[in-house]
Amino acid sequence: MPLPSLPPRRAESHKGDYGRVLVIGGSRGMAGAVGLAAVAALRAGAGRVTVAVPRGIQPVVASYEPSYMTGDLDEDDEGRIAPGDGAEPARRIQQADVVAIGPGMGRSIALERWVRDAFAHVVQPMVIDADGLNALAAAGEPPAPGGPRVLTPHPGEFARLSRTRHEDRLAMERAAVAWAKRHRVVLVLKGHRSLITDGERTESNETGNPGMATGGTGDVLTGVVAALLGQGLDPWDAARLASHLHGRAGDLAAGDLGQTALIASDLPRYLPRAFMECER
Repeated sequence: MPLPSLPPRRAESHKGDYGRVLVIGGSRGMAGAVGLAAVAALRAGAGRVTVAVPRGIQPVVASYEPSYMTGDLDEDDEGRIAPGDGAEPARRIQQADVVAIGPGMGRSIALERWVRDAFAHVVQPMVIDADGLNALAAAGEPPAPGGPRVLTPHPGEFARLSRTRHEDRLAMERAAVAWAKRHRVVLVLKGHRSLITDGERTESNETGNPGMATGGTGDVLTGVVAALLGQGLDPWDAARLASHLHGRAGDLAAGDLGQTALIASDLPRYLPRAFMECER
């Protein structure tokens, strides 16, 4: 199936035309994850990116990249987001076109409740990864989604979501297709030849390499998916194109740096070349 493409940028366009992406996550000791997701969203064409993090790490996250904005949220004693009654996260979500939840967020009962509530009630497209997925899985079956959703679990996260141990990759992929259909989401089951499915359609991504088996690469994928949603792609096409671009950036990086030395922060630097190849 041909890959989707982004429409050409109009000469008279402005940043508001290319999506306001909000990344919510981070915790004490895990500031890098949200930074990677936000930088990737910028490199994938988002018009405006804001990172909402616990107050204690906001200066660190802000120092990574001057091109995105940061916002502080209340934090608990462990340096995680303390959503309280949810009013402040909700205010920030209202200002966004797309929301990405989970990178570096950590886990708490309050966050588990808030993530499930956001999943059920936020109408904007949402990407959920990492501890956002763990929060969604914590209390059993997730609620019905309030809007378009893309979930990007690795096999361990999917096992927690589905509450099932799978004999092998093929069994897990079959379960992923059924789970995506039952919950009306697009699911990217990460790994060698990542599976993208909405429960009706399935596709295996052909890009990527073992050098990408390093911490933070999934956060980069989260940012790319969010940016493509913000530029108007539907969840299925955004997940397919993001998976291809993410893997291709990894292949280009490995070609220059080798697989052993590749780290997650290399990927956003190679996304421009991956985009240019697709545009050609």
